[in-house]
Amino acid sequence: MNQTVRNELIPAVPRAAPEVPALATVAAPTLPADPGAQTQALGETRREVVAKFWAFLPCAGVGARAVDAGRPAHLPKQYQEVAGWPLVLHTLAAFMAAKPLSGVLVGVSPGDDFLQQYQRPGFAISPCGGPTRADTVAGGLRSLLGDSGLGAQPHDWVLVHDAARCLIKPSQIEQLMQECAADEVGGLLALPLPDTLKAAATDAHGQSRVSSTLPRVDKWLAQTPQMFRIGALLEALERCHDVTDEASAIEALGLQPRLVPGSSFNFKVTFPDDFAMAEALLMQRMASGDSQVAAFFD
Repeated sequence: MNQTVRNELIPAVPRAAPEVPALATVAAPTLPADPGAQTQALGETRREVVAKFWAFLPCAGVGARAVDAGRPAHLPKQYQEVAGWPLVLHTLAAFMAAKPLSGVLVGVSPGDDFLQQYQRPGFAISPCGGPTRADTVAGGLRSLLGDSGLGAQPHDWVLVHDAARCLIKPSQIEQLMQECAADEVGGLLALPLPDTLKAAATDAHGQSRVSSTLPRVDKWLAQTPQMFRIGALLEALERCHDVTDEASAIEALGLQPRLVPGSSFNFKVTFPDDFAMAEALLMQRMASGDSQVAAFFD
C-alpha cells in the first residue's frame, strides 16, 4: 500500500546532549526460530556501525475509555486538549527536544489528517495505523526503514512511546538511550511495583473477589519508551502478534530487555480523571518554563 509520509527534521534545540555511545561493535541477537523452522540470526557477522536513535509514536487509537461528557466525543484522546494543546503535542515536543534522536515518526490511521495543521520541522507522519498496536508499530518500523525518507537502518535503535504518556521529559528519554545504547537487547522505562498486588476471581454473583496475594518483590510496571533495534523489533512483532507492548514481543523470543527506572509522573492518560491530573502537572511545568510544547508549536 502506498503511504504518504511528510517529513522534515528540526534544527537542534540548544540543549546539552547526554553521552551516548553511538559507535559500537554490534552483534545482533540470535532469535529462536519457530517450531520446525531453521534457526535464523538477524546478523551473521560482527561489524562496527554508527547506530542512530529514532522515535516512533503510535497515534492511531480511539481511546474511548478516556472521553467523558466534558470533552469532544469525536476526538481520540491523543487529540483532546490538555493545558491548552492537543495531548499528543506535549509528547511530541519532549521527543523533538531529546538528544541525540535523529527524528520522530508518528503513526496515524489512514485518512487521519489532524496533525497536518501542526506540521513542523522535526517529525514525520505515516498513515501506518493498523487494527492493533502491534500492527501499527510494525507498520511504523517498516516506514522508518522505507518510505518515510528518514533513512533508518535495521541496526538503528527505535524508541516506541505511547502518545498518551504526555508527561515524559526529554531527560528521561535521554536516560533510556544512555542506559541501553550498549545493551545487547535494549530496554524500557519501568517502575518497581509499590503496592500490594491481588489476583481476582469472579464469584457466583458476578462480583470480583480476591483469590490470592502475589509477591511484589520482582514485579515492575512497564512504561514507555521501549527501546530496541529496529530490525530485531520488527522481526519480533512479525512473529508475535498478540502482545500489548514491544518488550513482550522481544521476551517471546527468549530475550530479556533491561529495566530502567522511570517516573510515576510518566503515566498513560487512560481514564477521564487522568486528564485533570495531566493538565495540572503540565500547567505547573509550563508556568516554571519546564515545557517544550510552546517552543515547537507556537
